[in-house]
Amino acid sequence: MSDVSVVLVSHDGASWLPAVLEGIRAQTAPVAGVVAVDTGSKDGSADLIESALRAEPPIPVGVLRESGRTSYPEAVALASEALPHHGLATEWIWLLHDDSNPAPDALEQLLRVAAARPEADFLGPKLREWPSLKRLLEVGVTISGTGRRETGLERGEYDQGQHDQVREVLAVNSAGLLVRRTVLEELGGYDRQLPMFGNDIDLGWRAAAAGHTTLVVPRAVVFHAEAAHRGSRRTPLTGRHTHYQERRAALFTLLANCRGVALPFQALRLALGSLLRMLGFIVVRSVGEALDELAALVSVYSRPGPLLEARRRRRSRQSGPADRARLKRLLAPRWLPYRHGLDFVSDLAAAATNQAADVAERRRAAAADRDPSPPVARHKTDDDEDFEDTGLVARFLTDPVAVALAVAAIAFVIGARDAFGTVSGGALSPVPDGARDWWAMHYESWHPIGFGSAVPAPPYVLPLALLASVLGTETTMTVLLVAAAPLALWGAWRFLRVVGRLVSRYGAPRWLLLWGSVSYALVPLVAGAWGGGRWGIVVAAAVLPWLAHAALGFAEPEATRRWRAAWRTGFLLALLSAVAPVMWWLCALLGVVVVAASAVVVRGAIRDRSVWGPPATALAVPALLLAPWWLPAVWEDASGALFLDIGRWPTPSTDGVGLAVGRLGELGELGAPWWLGLALPALAVLALIPRPTRIGVVLCWLVAAVAALVAVPLGLTTIDLTGAATQQAGLGPVLLVVHGAWITAALLGGLALTERSPSPLVLPRIAQAVTAVVGVAATVVPVAGLVWFAGWGGDDLQSHPESGIPVYMSQAAEVAPERGILVIRGSVADGLTYQVERDDGPTVGEDEVAALTAEDREATALIGDLVTAPAPEAVAGLTERGIRFVVQPAPADAAVATRLDATAGLVRASAEDRSTRAWQVLEEPEPASVEGPRSWPRIGLLVLQAVAIAVVAVLCLPTMRRSRR
Repeated sequence: MSDVSVVLVSHDGASWLPAVLEGIRAQTAPVAGVVAVDTGSKDGSADLIESALRAEPPIPVGVLRESGRTSYPEAVALASEALPHHGLATEWIWLLHDDSNPAPDALEQLLRVAAARPEADFLGPKLREWPSLKRLLEVGVTISGTGRRETGLERGEYDQGQHDQVREVLAVNSAGLLVRRTVLEELGGYDRQLPMFGNDIDLGWRAAAAGHTTLVVPRAVVFHAEAAHRGSRRTPLTGRHTHYQERRAALFTLLANCRGVALPFQALRLALGSLLRMLGFIVVRSVGEALDELAALVSVYSRPGPLLEARRRRRSRQSGPADRARLKRLLAPRWLPYRHGLDFVSDLAAAATNQAADVAERRRAAAADRDPSPPVARHKTDDDEDFEDTGLVARFLTDPVAVALAVAAIAFVIGARDAFGTVSGGALSPVPDGARDWWAMHYESWHPIGFGSAVPAPPYVLPLALLASVLGTETTMTVLLVAAAPLALWGAWRFLRVVGRLVSRYGAPRWLLLWGSVSYALVPLVAGAWGGGRWGIVVAAAVLPWLAHAALGFAEPEATRRWRAAWRTGFLLALLSAVAPVMWWLCALLGVVVVAASAVVVRGAIRDRSVWGPPATALAVPALLLAPWWLPAVWEDASGALFLDIGRWPTPSTDGVGLAVGRLGELGELGAPWWLGLALPALAVLALIPRPTRIGVVLCWLVAAVAALVAVPLGLTTIDLTGAATQQAGLGPVLLVVHGAWITAALLGGLALTERSPSPLVLPRIAQAVTAVVGVAATVVPVAGLVWFAGWGGDDLQSHPESGIPVYMSQAAEVAPERGILVIRGSVADGLTYQVERDDGPTVGEDEVAALTAEDREATALIGDLVTAPAPEAVAGLTERGIRFVVQPAPADAAVATRLDATAGLVRASAEDRSTRAWQVLEEPEPASVEGPRSWPRIGLLVLQAVAIAVVAVLCLPTMRRSRR
């Protein structure tokens, strides 16, 4: 008689049970009988088992019907207790699931190894996927130090006999496990704290620690559907949170079985590792699994009682050092989690690459659908990617476009030579000493600037702080100024290439893309933004083509892809609005025009939420991400910042002529020669002539017209600044959009003349001559611009006026912000002005806060009394406001200097320039003199911003979710 009894556990497994029961009956090694435990099936699984096994020839069978809350360890324990009552007190128990179908010789192979290896108490089969039958699932299993279930198999590995060696393992799956009944009872069976998952590894770990041997027998094959793990079957014990149960089991197993000296380290490692895994799940947009990860961590750590009791039971069964050494060998190597981390990063990069390739392929397919004519035979030209095996250098030197791109990049770097090292001048203030200054400015509700200010930090301070934390402040500004033009060129190339493919199946020739991308990258440089220190416009020019490229996703035919494009566009628009606030207003108007045009062209489209929803979402994202800036700016009466170009104000105004020819401020001073800017609008007008691309050109002119419409009120608006100064609203973003639209229109016009088709366009001789002249004139634009920028583009960037403040005073103020310096300029006859400098003087970001802070009228009155009728009370007022020094830069008004010399509480101080007068306040100001109130609403907005940035960044990433089905 057979000495093997089968224990079969089922729950709603009627779809698999017929094959499983047939597999039991077909075993070449007979079984003594079957005890089945059904845990509340609603599909008749219990009746199916009973009727199938009692059919001819019958197999002794006993069916226990339990509730749906019965866990797998409880079911196995109940079956083990019932075996003697059914006359099945056999030596071996063969465990099977209702979704595990054994091969006909599976039991025979297990018993054969059991006879050859009498020291083995646990023997497991090789598991293959059901219904694919060939894909390997497990050939033994172990666990890593982070709780990952390790099988030693590659993803999707097929069974080719490569793992068919009997070997010792830590554990084997309970599906198909052959175990000695006495050993199972000695170990207490499966741990009931692990109701569904992980109990097999826990049992194997306990068995190894007690000196028992577990073998995997690969010639014994069991096909497993993994219904619970894959989510194709839900039980009352798992519900919808399968990952929660699996992760909780992993944490419990590691903490219950690790050595006592390693328990604190293991607990800390698992806690930090779980938080890191949560971040990983969020990155791949598996928010549910991230929450399950947190819930599992809280569940195990918040209930130490069961864990401590489990450790006490395991200590009583552990054997000597030899078994501990063997156990260490059976666990996963220590380095394995780090390899998995590298695999995750590479998978994420591959997903992003594949996604970009899919987008390009879809656009090529869409272009082919619009132009179904077959390609014609043609000779290879410089537009073909003809990569012969002649070496990288040879291919580069024989590719004129590649050489031209390299020359342009070198010219950009040469022209930006003044940005290397410490750089300031024009609208660009010096950078602070360290990233901590930008971080403090971002988080502070009250800034020690001037006499104190609650005006929020500009929104670009946060990305600057992030970059400076890695690169340093000086390097950050250098990288932004030097890399802006190459990034703009790269982004324009990608955008114009896609636009060309949307119009033509062949796309625009590479030399035309070269002209358009270089011309666009030169726009902020020849406009005077670079030389004038208006770095916000320079950086905005680098971001704008990437934003436009992302916005093309709104035209995707699939709604899901339009929504994904919304998050990427919104994130880029937030970054763009941080350095060019007017861009949000411009994009909002463009969005309204585009949606309205879509509603006119496609009737009923406005009722489709996936048509207007993505653009609306893209506009809402910057409003959310930049809320800690614009909301406090509104309630602090600094809302003018929403309409200004960033930087140090005031800057020269721009009129309509300057906007048309691409010049900021007074023509010819900071930009290239004004006549160079006439070429782009002229080319854009000529682009309206070719009929094949006229619709696209008209759309470009529509974008330029909308931008011009925004420019009219902006050009007529002035913003009041501190000190009775005014500043024109920012027109830099308008200039970028207008000239970017003209460049795109000119490229489309050139594409119509170079389109490769079966019947090429034949132009009259006069038209050919005109086209040649226009082509030469168009070539002059980027060439002349590059020559000018490389030679003279940055000469004015390093120029900035001297402050007139003695160096030792600046050093004293840099040590403590309460040692402020009151700088008084002018004379009593002509009028006096004042400003307060702290730390190392106004830096990037601080200059805007100071300019937007409303005048402190009490301080103005106090200083007026000081210079007209000084009294000790006025000096005490200065001390209360954190003023340590008073300076009158040359030429100092003698009348004011005489009064201050005679003021009690002030003492004359030395100055490098004899024409400069300086005084020191005798009483040292307190640190509290520059402290202000804390704004809890803004702190709440900062928390909201941090969460929103993380969420939006994740939504911008490519999807890489793992399906359980």
